[in-house]
Amino acid sequence: MEIFKERWRLAGNNIMKLIVPMVIFFSAFLGSAQNESEKKYLIEDVPAVLQRADFCGEACIEMYLKKLGVEVTQDDVFNVSGLEPALGRGCYTRELLNAMKALGFKLGDLSTTCPKVNPAKPEEIEKCFNDMIADLKRGKPSIVCTHYNDAANSSEHFRLILGYDPASDEILYNEPAEENGAYRKMKKEVFLKLWPLKYSADEWSIIRIVLDIEKSKVKIPERKKPQVKKIIGKTGAVEEVRSLPPTNADLMQHVRNLKQKYAGRKLNYIVEPPFVVVGDLDAVTLKGFSEKTIRWTVNMLMKSYFEYYPSRILTIWLLKDADSFGEYCKLITGNDPHTPYGFYSSQNDCLIMNIGTGGGTLVHEIVHPFIEANFPGCPSWLNEGLGSLYEQCSERNGQIAGLTNWRLAGLQKAIKRNDLPDFETLTGYSVNEFYGGTKGDNYAQSRYLCYYLQEKGLLVKFYKEFNANYHDDPTGYKSLMKILDVKDMKQFQSDWQKYVMKLTFP
Repeated sequence: MEIFKERWRLAGNNIMKLIVPMVIFFSAFLGSAQNESEKKYLIEDVPAVLQRADFCGEACIEMYLKKLGVEVTQDDVFNVSGLEPALGRGCYTRELLNAMKALGFKLGDLSTTCPKVNPAKPEEIEKCFNDMIADLKRGKPSIVCTHYNDAANSSEHFRLILGYDPASDEILYNEPAEENGAYRKMKKEVFLKLWPLKYSADEWSIIRIVLDIEKSKVKIPERKKPQVKKIIGKTGAVEEVRSLPPTNADLMQHVRNLKQKYAGRKLNYIVEPPFVVVGDLDAVTLKGFSEKTIRWTVNMLMKSYFEYYPSRILTIWLLKDADSFGEYCKLITGNDPHTPYGFYSSQNDCLIMNIGTGGGTLVHEIVHPFIEANFPGCPSWLNEGLGSLYEQCSERNGQIAGLTNWRLAGLQKAIKRNDLPDFETLTGYSVNEFYGGTKGDNYAQSRYLCYYLQEKGLLVKFYKEFNANYHDDPTGYKSLMKILDVKDMKQFQSDWQKYVMKLTFP
């Protein structure tokens, strides 16, 4: 019996030796599993970026690429998305994916980007949430599209999800729409209310884009470096002009501002760099003027004369008739129009046209902001001479060429009356003297002086000579004599008047 008891005691000791390690092992295993489930998952050191208007998704991509040490801006993201800037909005999910593809992101299974869920089955939303957490565990953040807040008609908004804390049941995210938006916190319960986009009562959409890319795989967009020059603008302020037109991102922001300012009005919008074209014409007609007149004019002027674009984006208003023209002049400038045709308003950053009178004035007025950017000291006679020269124009040997026009008749009458100033006087006129002279004559004389130079192959040469020597020759009179290669300007004017009298229009 004693032997039996001893054997039982020894067996019990051996069993305990086996049980205790097993208990310790399973306790550690269970503890590890519990700690794993309660672990805070966080992608650190992602800087906050404040979005430009409606660039929330673009800003989210910029944030993550900054984390990787890659300088790609939200503007870059928009510019590679292919989104038409005339729409006046930032990227939706489809365009954001296009941008990511262009930048080199792995897009993976797109069926998981925008799954549909049944509102009656909350476990489907929970699965989407758990999938997002699983990606966080892999070190992959997500851009999600949620409602901005729980207010009625709250806008949709992209945010960058960077972590989850099970202990507090909070997600951590970067908020692009607000200052100091890094690592904001939101309760999971609130997030799950904002996340589903309820486009229909029986089917909701969940939008989540995983950001998966290595630094070495990022395709940085090609950026052309513009030549930049500082000028003193008409207001006396220093402005920067550039040799490249504004980007699509900048043009989109301009369109967006216009659409907000003139909300409720029936207007169409076209982007035609460096301008945004707006009007109450139908979309097809507006596009026709944009491509056939505005684009052609800009290309021709840049080819012959100019290096720099205007210092800011300008709006070209094309209004269908006199009534519309008058209405929008009053709305935009606060004043009635001083001309029935159209004008450039530097103060209001726009060109306003009664396009019902034809496209000649449009071409004329486009000249002025380019002169402003490239030759800010240009005197009125040349500014208006070039502008009015191209009121009637065509293409000749790949260059813009002015034709005779309606101003010829008035000029010929003034010549017959012996009522023109000499060229030294004309070129020396101040702004008030030029515009306050006999109606039409100063414009016509300047125009047909430019026309003469053009026909002799000297106009572009004269412009460049005058521009280069403006500080020593502020009126252009000396440059004119040099290019004409004449010493007796009185004799030249007599010869020029005979030349003009032989011209015809039409």
